[in-house]
Amino acid sequence: MIQKFFLHLLVLLFLTTGTAQAESTEPEMLLYCGITMVKPMTEIAQLYEKRAKVKVKIVQGGSEDLYQSAKKSGVGDWYLPGEPSYRDKHLSEGLLGDFVTVGYNQMALMVLKGNPKKVQPDPREMLRKDLTVILGNAESGSVGQESKKVLDGLGIYPKVVRASAFLSPDSRSLMNAMKKEEADLTMNWRATGFFPENVGKLEVISIDPKIAKPQALLLIMLKSASNPALAKGFMTLAASEEGQGVFRKYGFLDNKTAAGH
Repeated sequence: MIQKFFLHLLVLLFLTTGTAQAESTEPEMLLYCGITMVKPMTEIAQLYEKRAKVKVKIVQGGSEDLYQSAKKSGVGDWYLPGEPSYRDKHLSEGLLGDFVTVGYNQMALMVLKGNPKKVQPDPREMLRKDLTVILGNAESGSVGQESKKVLDGLGIYPKVVRASAFLSPDSRSLMNAMKKEEADLTMNWRATGFFPENVGKLEVISIDPKIAKPQALLLIMLKSASNPALAKGFMTLAASEEGQGVFRKYGFLDNKTAAGH
C-alpha cells in the first residue's frame, strides 16, 4: 500500500510540474517503467531528450502497480511492464495502444557471490531446508508473477511460498535483501544480476529456458499519450540497434531473441 501511495504521488508531481512548466518549449513525457528496465530506459530516454528536444520522466515500480497508476491518473505516454502478460490482461480496458519489443528477460536463481551453499541450476533448490529463501510477490510485480509461473510449471509454487522467509514487491527489494544477506537464495530477472551494484556481491545461476522461458519486454504506447508522433519516435529508438545495444549492456537479451529460445 505504501509503494502504491508513492507511485500515485510521483504521478501527481508530474502533473503539477507539467502545469507549472506549461510555458516551456520542451514537451514533458511520462514513462511507467518496471524497475528491472529502468537503467537501459533511462539511458535511452537521455538520448531521445537530446534529439527530440523533450523531457522524459520515468515513474518506476511493480508492473501491476504502474498500470493501475496510469489508469487512475489518465496521464502518461508509455508503459513498459516486466512481461507481456500485463498487456494481455489489460488490453480490453482501452488504455494500451501500439507496442514494440525492446528485448527479453528471463528468470534465474540468485545466490551470494561464490555460491557458498552450492545451489544447483534448478528451481527445486528453493525447497532445500538448509536455505533461507525469499520470493517476489505475484500480486505486485512481474518478478513475482513470473516466479509463480515457473514454479507452478514444476508443481511447487505453494510449497515454495510456505518455505519462504518473506515475499518482496519487486526485483530491487529482492536484490537488496540478498545483498544484506537476509537470504541465501531467490529467483529474479536474470539481467539484475549484471547490474553494477549487484555483480560484485551476487551471482546468477541460469535456469534451463525450457523451464524459464524468456519473456518479451513490450514498450507500449498509452492512449493518453500527449504527442503520438513523439511517443512513436521514442519507441523506434528503443527498438533500434542503438537502443538494443543499451539493453545488451545491462544484461538483457535483445529483441532478435526467439521467444522460445
